[in-house]
Amino acid sequence: MANGSASSDEARVKRDFWPTVKRVARSIPFAEDAVAAYYCAFDRETPTHVRATLIGALAYFVLPLDAVPDFVPLMGFADDASVIAAALALVRTHLNDRHREAARRTLAEEEFG
Repeated sequence: MANGSASSDEARVKRDFWPTVKRVARSIPFAEDAVAAYYCAFDRETPTHVRATLIGALAYFVLPLDAVPDFVPLMGFADDASVIAAALALVRTHLNDRHREAARRTLAEEEFG
């Protein structure tokens, strides 16, 4: 991934992640994984290669057009879930309890629940 593309993906994720999650959190079963991935990706202690993997997966999640359009009933987020699951499998040792707990707290907040 070219450096320009990586910084573009990072900017897109920072800009679009929370509005996307707020819009779909109740309808996607992988919301906690996505939010935990976000916290891990922007944790200063996370290694650069792990950050790049997670930011790439999260950028795919926030893209308005992807392999299966998100508005397709039952299937719309299947590709997003697969990409996030694959990224998490690759970096699972870096996603820690602190990231997961922050995700749970965030999703439990009134604006998400």
